[in-house]
Amino acid sequence: MLDFGRFQGSSAVCGLMSLSRWTLATMVWFLIISGASAKEAPAPDPLFQSTDILDVRIVAPLSTILSERPFEDELPATFQFTNSAGEVVALDIKMRTRGRFRRQKDICKFPPLRLNFVASQTKGTLFHKQDKVKLVTHCQATSRYEQVVLREYFAYRILNVMTDASFRVRLLRITYVDSEGKKKEDVRYGFIIENKDRLARRIEKPVLDIPETRVSALDSDYTNLASVFQYLIGNTDFSPIQGLEGEPCCHNFVLFGNEGEPIWSVPYDFDQSGLVDAPHAGPNPRFKLRNVQERLYRGRCVNNNRLDATIASYNSKHDEILQVIAEIEAVSSQSVRFMTSYIEDFYSVLNSEKYVNREFIKACI
Repeated sequence: MLDFGRFQGSSAVCGLMSLSRWTLATMVWFLIISGASAKEAPAPDPLFQSTDILDVRIVAPLSTILSERPFEDELPATFQFTNSAGEVVALDIKMRTRGRFRRQKDICKFPPLRLNFVASQTKGTLFHKQDKVKLVTHCQATSRYEQVVLREYFAYRILNVMTDASFRVRLLRITYVDSEGKKKEDVRYGFIIENKDRLARRIEKPVLDIPETRVSALDSDYTNLASVFQYLIGNTDFSPIQGLEGEPCCHNFVLFGNEGEPIWSVPYDFDQSGLVDAPHAGPNPRFKLRNVQERLYRGRCVNNNRLDATIASYNSKHDEILQVIAEIEAVSSQSVRFMTSYIEDFYSVLNSEKYVNREFIKACI
């Protein structure tokens, strides 16, 4: 397994992939997976058509939310933002906590939230078509956790670069106001994740509510792309075919598919990855990794015949992925250096036949 930083500064090898890999089949595959086809895919909802930071104000009973962590009951709140005409828009919402790991008080002082918008109020606004959406929050009120939010946001943006079949995200600068008057106003970064039903509309594949699935039922090309993505960000906290005990399918994946067609298992939730490097994250003891930054490929051996095409598509997006870092104005210089080095380490592996053989072909499951 590679040590992090072992190949820092070796980006010169990027782009040296043999031209033989750019076959017609590879090009066709890449067009399909990236969503570029003769039939234009539906545009994302207005909220996700921009990557600009959106300033919002949430007025809610935060003292109760933070102490009681309501998971079933929704509490009333107000969500405010300024529209393109300079007008303040105030929306009535309901709010509750969500998640499994980060909802625990000993993990996060500020839990992840679910915002429930009122359809009649959002019509004609930036939040048109938004209903129940996930809000990723800062977990702890520290500058380090501020960067954790931004790095997880970046992880989603990487997959957005690689394929339209991925959850869109919108970065927010949130002013939290406790309507109970017990806490001071606080300004923190967070981001909203596209609702799975809205993603289903975009990719024209309905959400599949099934208890589990099989590798053979998954779309091989998409599964390969997602598996390499998980390696890129250094994530092992997932399963594209089954959920954790007592939970529905699948662990940190959502299944999409039309009847009689292969299933697309789309990943989300990357806080346990090496790229995000959250203080609360730890390596899965099952894999005997030293830390979360150590990568381990969990792709399927049955798809290795598609690995050349997957590698070619990631090489074609190298510069675009790095450009996303530059677009995140709130990210610190330290995070920029860390994320850039971590990504270049991935590309050093990707463009070495020796390491592709060791890290992917021999390590597949």
